[in-house]
Amino acid sequence: MLARTPDPLDVMVGAKIRIFRTQRGMSQTALAEKIGVAFQQVQKYEKGTNRVGASRLSRIAAVLGISIGELFDSPEDGSGDSKSPFRLLAGRDALRVLTAFSRMSDPRLRRAIAQLVETVADQQPTVISSTALPAARRERRRKTSAAQP
Repeated sequence: MLARTPDPLDVMVGAKIRIFRTQRGMSQTALAEKIGVAFQQVQKYEKGTNRVGASRLSRIAAVLGISIGELFDSPEDGSGDSKSPFRLLAGRDALRVLTAFSRMSDPRLRRAIAQLVETVADQQPTVISSTALPAARRERRRKTSAAQP
C-alpha cells in the first residue's frame, strides 16, 4: 500500500496554522484543547498529514483571531498587516536567516540561536541600514587605529 503524499495546500494551511499559533505564544496543547482535539491531531494538521475540515478550520481561525481566508492567502496577495509573519519574511536578510536556521538539526542549538536573536533585537534601540554599516565600520577602525601608539 502506498503512503499518501500530503497535498501542498494542506501543507501550506498547516504551516500557516503553526505560524499564527506560535506568533500568539500558544502551544499545540492549548490550541488542541480550545478546538476539542488531541495535541497530536494539531501536529498532524500543522504538518499537512491530516486535512482540516471546514468546521474545525473555522474554530481554529476563531481561536487564533484570524479569518479563515488568512490561512489561504499567499504572501504576495498584499493582504495582512506589516507585522504579519509573512510580511516579515519578505525581507532578503530575514529569508537568509531563516534558510540557514532551517539547516540546523540540533534543537538545542536552534533554541539558543532564536533566544540570541531575540535578546539582541530587544537590546537594539536603532537599526543601522546596510548602507550605513560600512561607513560605521570604517569610522570604528579609524578611531581604533588613532588611539593606538
